[in-house]
Amino acid sequence: MAKFVAANPKAKPAIARWIKLVRAAQWTSMNDIQMTVPGVVVLNGQRARFEIAGGNFRLIVAFAFKHQIAFIKFVGTHAEYDKIDALTVAMY
Repeated sequence: MAKFVAANPKAKPAIARWIKLVRAAQWTSMNDIQMTVPGVVVLNGQRARFEIAGGNFRLIVAFAFKHQIAFIKFVGTHAEYDKIDALTVAMY
């Protein structure tokens, strides 16, 4: 993630806001996420896609709700996102 932010400094504030949101959240399901983040796209029971920095970047995250852990699987531009399988990508 640090490498991505270094290459895309305009994304840094948006990623910091997203991290702050997730740390404060007590999500127990994808429904909870959808109620908090209206633009989120649920990919399956564990993964969701977020648009960050005004939609300039996409973030794929897998959630372990029981343990309150979010695993960042991908962060990149729309063009980079179009080249990956959002359900299996494991960039980080």
